[in-house]
Amino acid sequence: MTNSEERAEDTCPLVYQCRLPLSTRTVNHLADLLRRHLKVIRSQWRILPPGKIAMIVLAVLRHDQRLADMAGGNNVSESTVRRWRDELIGLLAAQAPRLDRALKKIARQGGEVVLIDGNLIRTQRRTGKADRRNYSGKHRSHGLHFLALTDEKGRLIWISAARPGRTHDNTAARHDHLLTHLRAAGLGALADLGFRGLDNDILDPLIVTGYTASRTHKLTPGQKEANRVLAIGRAPVEHGFVHLKNWRILIKLRTDPARATHLLRVLLVLTNLEINR
Repeated sequence: MTNSEERAEDTCPLVYQCRLPLSTRTVNHLADLLRRHLKVIRSQWRILPPGKIAMIVLAVLRHDQRLADMAGGNNVSESTVRRWRDELIGLLAAQAPRLDRALKKIARQGGEVVLIDGNLIRTQRRTGKADRRNYSGKHRSHGLHFLALTDEKGRLIWISAARPGRTHDNTAARHDHLLTHLRAAGLGALADLGFRGLDNDILDPLIVTGYTASRTHKLTPGQKEANRVLAIGRAPVEHGFVHLKNWRILIKLRTDPARATHLLRVLLVLTNLEINR
């Protein structure tokens, strides 16, 4: 057996075209945001125009394209694409709404309740003891936990910070002072059984979670009907998660977990641009 060092004839880098299923409005929003930023920092020159940079960054977020692949297809370096991505992520994350302002906006629009749920972004498993807290026993996977709020139609209005995967829904909600903000806005919330115990007000609870059965206590027909009605009311929150996870970069996060919060807020802004067009 001999080793051949001969290369195949006519070898060259291959470039292919891929459709980006996003609206022109989203691309223009990113391009205009970058133009204004360049004017502020007095650096109006880039090797590619702002519209092209916006397309590259959106392809990275939507299709989870590797930075090296996007760099090679556009004749720039991988570090340049990474710098563009981080630059636009920082600009977009600053546009994400705060919790108190998002709830007050819903109240001004005549809303009475919001929908809340927790979810997990799966991440690569890392070595060392520090990664143990990222393991979620519920999902049996390593990841980062976050909360999301939607309106009654399932449109995302707020996303919390990313926390270790073992974080409980109630712990995250208490850390964000969710009850205080709901009370200040005069709103209630519909949630699943994972939020039981968060609101101890029995007579007038802000967060409705339904009833649960035990070995010694079976649900009555009325409680089963109440759970069914609550499940119907909560169903749109899953639509919000579906729209969010259309951004394939969230399928399995490979970036630094410390940057996951900024990434989630960026995808919230982009999702609303697409859904509310």
